[in-house]
Amino acid sequence: MAEDQIVIDKQLFHERLNNFVTKWKADKRSGDQIFGGAGSIVAAVGKASDPGSYLKPAAFQLWLLGYEFPATLFVLTPDLVQIVTTKKKASYLGPLKDGKVPVEILVRGKDAEENKKQFETCVSTIKNAGKKVAILKKDNAMGAFADEWKAAFQAADIKEEDQIDLAPILSNVALSVKDEKELRTIRDASRASSALMTKYFVDEMSGILDDGKKISHKTLAEKVSNKIDDVKFFKGQKGLQNLDPLQLDWCLQPVVESGGVYDLKFTTDPDDNNLHAGIIVCALGFRYQTYGSMIARTYMVDPNKSQESNYKLLLSIHDLIIKNLKDGVVAKEVYNKALNLLKSKKPDLVDKFPKNVGYGIGTENKDGTLLLSGKNNRTLKDGMTFVVSTGFTDLVNPQPQDKKSKAYSLSIVDTVRVLSADSPSGAVFTKDTASDLESVSFFFNEEEEEAKPKKKSERPAIAASNITKTRTRHERPTNQDAEKEAQRREHQKELHSKKQQLGLEIYGKGAKSLNGTEEKKFKRFESYKRDNQLPSSVSRLEIVVDKKNLTVILPIMGRPVPFHIHTIKNASHTPENDFTSLRVNFLSPGQGVGRKDDQPFEDPNAHFIRSLTFRSHDVDRIENITRDITELKKDVVRREQEKKQMEDVVEQDKLIPWKTRKPYILDMIFMRPALDGKRIPGAVEIHQNGLRYAHGANMVKIDILFSNMKHLFFQPSQHELIVIIHVHLKNPIMVAKKKARDIQFVREATEMAFDETGTRKRRHKFGDEEEFEQEQEERRRRAQLDKEFKSFAEKIADAARNENVSVDIPYRELGFNGVPARSSVLIQPTTDCLVQLTEPPFTCLTLAEIEIVHLERVQFGLRNFDMVVVFKDYQRPPVHINTIPVESLEPVKDWLDSVDIPFSDGPLNLNWATIMKTVTSDPHQFYADGGWSFLSTESDDEDAEEEEEESDFEVADSELAVSDESSGSGSDFDENASDEMSDEGSEDLSEEGEDWDELEKKAARKDREAADEDEDKGGKGGKKRKR
Repeated sequence: MAEDQIVIDKQLFHERLNNFVTKWKADKRSGDQIFGGAGSIVAAVGKASDPGSYLKPAAFQLWLLGYEFPATLFVLTPDLVQIVTTKKKASYLGPLKDGKVPVEILVRGKDAEENKKQFETCVSTIKNAGKKVAILKKDNAMGAFADEWKAAFQAADIKEEDQIDLAPILSNVALSVKDEKELRTIRDASRASSALMTKYFVDEMSGILDDGKKISHKTLAEKVSNKIDDVKFFKGQKGLQNLDPLQLDWCLQPVVESGGVYDLKFTTDPDDNNLHAGIIVCALGFRYQTYGSMIARTYMVDPNKSQESNYKLLLSIHDLIIKNLKDGVVAKEVYNKALNLLKSKKPDLVDKFPKNVGYGIGTENKDGTLLLSGKNNRTLKDGMTFVVSTGFTDLVNPQPQDKKSKAYSLSIVDTVRVLSADSPSGAVFTKDTASDLESVSFFFNEEEEEAKPKKKSERPAIAASNITKTRTRHERPTNQDAEKEAQRREHQKELHSKKQQLGLEIYGKGAKSLNGTEEKKFKRFESYKRDNQLPSSVSRLEIVVDKKNLTVILPIMGRPVPFHIHTIKNASHTPENDFTSLRVNFLSPGQGVGRKDDQPFEDPNAHFIRSLTFRSHDVDRIENITRDITELKKDVVRREQEKKQMEDVVEQDKLIPWKTRKPYILDMIFMRPALDGKRIPGAVEIHQNGLRYAHGANMVKIDILFSNMKHLFFQPSQHELIVIIHVHLKNPIMVAKKKARDIQFVREATEMAFDETGTRKRRHKFGDEEEFEQEQEERRRRAQLDKEFKSFAEKIADAARNENVSVDIPYRELGFNGVPARSSVLIQPTTDCLVQLTEPPFTCLTLAEIEIVHLERVQFGLRNFDMVVVFKDYQRPPVHINTIPVESLEPVKDWLDSVDIPFSDGPLNLNWATIMKTVTSDPHQFYADGGWSFLSTESDDEDAEEEEEESDFEVADSELAVSDESSGSGSDFDENASDEMSDEGSEDLSEEGEDWDELEKKAARKDREAADEDEDKGGKGGKKRKR
């Protein structure tokens, strides 16, 4: 990175430094188990690290600063951080001084005496902090700066027993457990490694072997290594759209081994021997933003039974290790379980098994304090990352194909994250590269034998490609991806069974209803607290509508009686001759069957007034009273609905603007939903704890806090008219007096084009040159716009990293058309969501919140189907996406299966309001009766009914006999025609196949004969008519 681009994250530095010091002080109080009583810590970096590898002090610098600073010394105490470095580096470190833990920077110059005094200052700081000091026992720092510091430290005469090894301290407190940002970075590095292994190396290797080419290990490894510069390759891989390929570096340069010579530590460079078609081991690892990963696979060409058996055993050991990488497990227990499995299966291979089966990885290539060996007592913690490396070395092949196949080795390496104790196993970041036996086995010889054509003496009369192997359509393979369909069906069965089991665990016996009816309580309404609050007009014993107190006062038995509007159902008036009747209906138990029928009452068995009727000659007044009561009732209902809608609107904390520097700004931005007033652009600003959109000249401000962000999306302008940054909120906010859960910042990607026909510029440029220039300019402008918006979105994610906000980009290639609201739009999956961001109202469904998906109207002959998304929160109504083209059915199923969402399909639209009411009323009984299995059962029943209907159409023999008789009683012409046809058929069968010319001549001859017969009959008829 260029020097002028170095910007240290001050907030992250102090956050990590404070956590480090807090753990240090806590360890002192709890018995010095980690820090060993050290009063100070010394970490010195000499010369810059070799590309792709970082030692402990450099890794510690990267963890704190994000960069490696060569020729720099760190001295840490619980109360002070001293940094000795050069003037240039000190300018970058200067802003770090203001913090909870003071930072003192000592700048080195050309004066040797002054530099010596600085080291003496550091030594005195160490001595004043305490008797013991933590340093690296195996200090590999090199260079003049490192040598000078070592001399100064030795001169301090600190006893050997007071020097504590720093390596396990840094591993325990700082480097081993990664935060979410670090884990995402390692995951991206692992995905890039998997993509290179699966999508490039395997294809190259199999192509070389299939074509019989000769290529050395070194040449092939270099070919794979050069792929790091192919930006398009990485951008085109699934899950790597957000990756910046320019920040990739090698953690382990590609290593290719075959032909009996193997080094499973992968420390030797690839040799010049040619690739051998036998056991091939390939290992590589990318480093992304200084965090490393590693992957290795063994590929077997024409393996025998012994080799397959050994590989299956190794794979089972590898899976067992990953299964045990959970929080709270001791490292040696993982190794011992693997070793015990090997001893129980094949004890003769114990000496071929490595002494450790993995190690920690992060900014360091290998954390030696985190070995998965039989002696390491370190306890694994959630957030640690490991390279799990299993293998057998120097195995003997009982059936060698040639000299180079006599000895072989097997290796499987993955990058894995440790998860919580209740997780089934560790999370494999390199899972995209399959390691099962089928995926790593290649059988070239068998394919060649099968491909050899059988020799025939005669050439066939008909091309073999035109002959089907089966006679009936039923016997032909109707689905080319039958195996894939079977795997998907099996996976769905597993997902449905897990969902059913989880439902029974959550909603056990005695589970309460989820529909909330038991929570409904009788509401009391008070119109007036005292008599003097009644309106003065009640003294005239008139009907009064008091809108202020939401009350209707009715005269009863000479007294004004107030009725709160919530007790009134409705009011109506009926004119009768010269007077009219006003009828006021009240709410009471047992009225109708509407939604309000279950409204609770304090005592349902009490006596209730159902209605009151008043008669009057003043028709106009009664009409006004009726209208006032009706409008008051509507206003109250509307207010209640608005209040209910605003229940989830939470008042946000105040935005903390930047005062020390200018915030990042993206201008000329339109916001959706739009603000009131004229449509003019505004600007988006990134502040300390959120975003601010400043709109137009009036400077209307909309603040969005990072703590309220649930998802952040960037949708490029490709195939669209706008480029979008979309924020999906946890709780809605008020925008233009309406609540909004989705906020968009957009800019139009197209500009108005002018037809310059007849202009001077046009006259001098003929043809389509002008259009080509416009298209190129359009593409360039769109690319620049996408880059600008993506960069701003990443800055938002970086500023909101403490809230685990990351940028998500929709996968357009996985998208499908559907109607989630009013019109048909393109709905696109992302890593965590299913979204539609182009047209309002927007759609954003979080995959983790989805319980099950049901596909409706899936039947032969229909062009579209519907999707219903049911959420884990059963109170949330299901979301419908309608009118999806049937061509998208299989891709939608594949995508749902790939993200582990159980789905089902059926031919009919279901009443989901009734279904969800059944689920929420008694969830335990719902799952006891089979849960969501009824969805798939219905589709099976439909298939069965169709089969029964088909069987009903079989014709009985008696019916056939009757039909024969009826056909036999036809005209003579039919009978003669059938005889003629049978004769012609016998002639045709007796002859050998006639060509088309002969058949056409015969047909023309018959036509002429038939025409002559018609003319003869016509002539005779004419003579008769003349008589």
